[in-house]
Amino acid sequence: MTKTDDTRGQVLDLMESLEVGQAIPSERQLSQELGVSRLTIRAALDELVRDGYLDRRHGSGTYVTEPKISQPLTLTSFSEDMRRRGMVPGSRTLELATTSAGARLARRLQVSPAERLVRVKRLRLADAEPMAMEVLHIPEALVPGLTKADLENRSFYDLLGERYGIVIASGTQSIEPTVTNEEESEVLGVPLHTPAFLFERTTLSESGRIVEFVRSIYRGDRYRLVADLTPQRSRNGRSAGAPRVPDGSGDGGTRRRQSGRASAPFKP
Repeated sequence: MTKTDDTRGQVLDLMESLEVGQAIPSERQLSQELGVSRLTIRAALDELVRDGYLDRRHGSGTYVTEPKISQPLTLTSFSEDMRRRGMVPGSRTLELATTSAGARLARRLQVSPAERLVRVKRLRLADAEPMAMEVLHIPEALVPGLTKADLENRSFYDLLGERYGIVIASGTQSIEPTVTNEEESEVLGVPLHTPAFLFERTTLSESGRIVEFVRSIYRGDRYRLVADLTPQRSRNGRSAGAPRVPDGSGDGGTRRRQSGRASAPFKP
């Protein structure tokens, strides 16, 4: 373990006694208390700021941030995840409209470009705090009579099963780092170009029909992606490698798709 790693651990231990939003001691104080150079202190703090444990405010100090929510790449719902962490899940329907699929969404949903889709924009909440903004598209024929009120503080997949008899069985999800645009920043209550995760998900019903395409922006300052990795075995029993999971850093303001993106089981 390097001196920086050891110092990082000691600062994390110190933070256990501090409240969210409380300032940590200055670099000079930490250097004296921990018996290491200010250069080592600064390197350790830089890592903690980068990883979202601390927030450095120019001319003010360095403060303890809200802990990030670990988001497992498994078939669990947002609501279920939040409840498991002792948080109250919620959602706010920002928009519900119908539109023609067009070429791009038609390919995603494997429907005619003229197919009518329901477009729903939702803000996902945990303990009333904005966590993600999602825009989903679903063929209108699958959800006749759907209203904004139907989706308030309710799992969409529960609604699909209970009212429309549609059970989600599988899906594919891609993840990449991005930054928030003006609308996303306003909805999520974060500064423009805040690092975020872009999730794009396509789900299938038990009958094998594509049900929806969802594009979600998750706050990078509140989420950490977690995956269970196991070696993939070839037929001769040798390890064939394991999937890679992206981190939560921003991409400098662009959203160009990169080669080699990781894909993972979907998380509704």
